Amino acid sequence: MLPRRELLEGSRRTAELEPLISAAEQALRTWEPQWTPFLEPPLREEAEERLARLSELVVASEGGHPGAERRRLLLQRAEAAAPAATTGLTGLEISGNFLFDPASPGELRDALRTAGAAEGELGDLWLRGDRGGQAIVTEAAASRLDGRRGRVRSVEVTFEARPVAELQLPVERQPRPFTTVEASTRLDAVASAGFGLSRSRMAELIRRGAVRIDWRTVTSPSRELTGGERVRLEGKGELEILSIDRTRRERFRIHMERR
Repeated sequence: MLPRRELLEGSRRTAELEPLISAAEQALRTWEPQWTPFLEPPLREEAEERLARLSELVVASEGGHPGAERRRLLLQRAEAAAPAATTGLTGLEISGNFLFDPASPGELRDALRTAGAAEGELGDLWLRGDRGGQAIVTEAAASRLDGRRGRVRSVEVTFEARPVAELQLPVERQPRPFTTVEASTRLDAVASAGFGLSRSRMAELIRRGAVRIDWRTVTSPSRELTGGERVRLEGKGELEILSIDRTRRERFRIHMERR
């Protein structure tokens, strides 16, 4: 048995970590690799950090493409660790005419759940203009959804399973450092400079729930940022606040890295 108390000590996600520890125990006991469901980034990062303390366990992750946020963990006994023969993932096309009724990634994800997909079967999802979107899902979910129809508000959508290689995957952004000088460290001011959007548009997106700080959704444009925080805008990538310095004129020089 693994030292659960030590592995869970200090965590605020004990209920979510418990089944992952059980999967690790099974991998060690049976010598059979174990795949977890898709995990949100904060839980995945914490699970990787905590399970990495076990010298007898090897932990890897797979999300279907290099820049994937939502990933499954592969848990293997160290003596038997080997590249997985298959990841059990495939692509899914979500097609519909959104020219007059644009959708958000969250709404497409809701449509997949309504159609019968479990949350743990759904990886990353991204939009494709007014045509719908694409997603990484488990092969089991793709098999159930392939050829079915769903609805996003007034728009009817169809689901079609496709190999990941046939998807138009999101572009993996290379880190780009830059500096901006702002009158404040407000989220709307810093993020508008970082993502190249107007401040009013940025504030609108924040209020709509499209922005996360360290993976937590924030809806207040006036939220002050500090060094080390990561700001993610749906569909636009991520900003990491490297440092914040005051200028002689009492403004803020903010060093960032965009991915």
